[in-house]
Amino acid sequence: MGPKTIVSYDDTLNDHDALALGRVLAEAGAELELAYVRHTTESTRSREELEEHEAQALLERGARWLGDLDVPRRVLVSASTGEGLGWLAEQEQAEIIVFGSDYRTAAGHVQTGRSAQRLIEGGPTALAIAPANYRSHRDIKVRWIGVLENGIDQAARQTATELAEHLGASVTTSTHGVDLLVVGSRTEAPAGRVMITAQAEYAIETATCPVLIVAAGAPIHFGSRIAVY
Repeated sequence: MGPKTIVSYDDTLNDHDALALGRVLAEAGAELELAYVRHTTESTRSREELEEHEAQALLERGARWLGDLDVPRRVLVSASTGEGLGWLAEQEQAEIIVFGSDYRTAAGHVQTGRSAQRLIEGGPTALAIAPANYRSHRDIKVRWIGVLENGIDQAARQTATELAEHLGASVTTSTHGVDLLVVGSRTEAPAGRVMITAQAEYAIETATCPVLIVAAGAPIHFGSRIAVY
């Protein structure tokens, strides 16, 4: 069984990028779930039922985009998308939350939006961020996976190695010219929490490929196969 992976989805183009990255992770064995965070509830039952129906229809469109109408879908209410998804991840023991980049990001670049940024600063699970316009790529192939480690924590390298085994990729310490970048949390981060260094933040800001940020001491296990290097 692969890692449970929650894809943040609100039907915007940037969240279509998140779907595209979710599909790549699913190819490596991740089990996807789509989640939409509402920020308020309605004062009357009829309006609340209408809002819930519209939220479910939104998630169904995401499932159709993925080509998987059986993918689990969740609607939750939280004043903050980041906090709501962090809560959901803890409740469901999910290992990854996937986001698109901020809506103002230039195509081909990565920029954490406000919701993802909340979780980079002490969040309870790994974060994956897709570059802007990643959705337009056809037949995405991951051939090189870069690793940016911090200190003695091997969680990022272990995660990259297992991803490489499933995707037929090779692992490198380079952060440029790769198809996926795996970033480790900083040395002083509490176990199981995401916190990154200034170096990692710069690597993410200059990345032109998806980024997977791993929590301290918490490698993501996709299962074991013979690695391809």
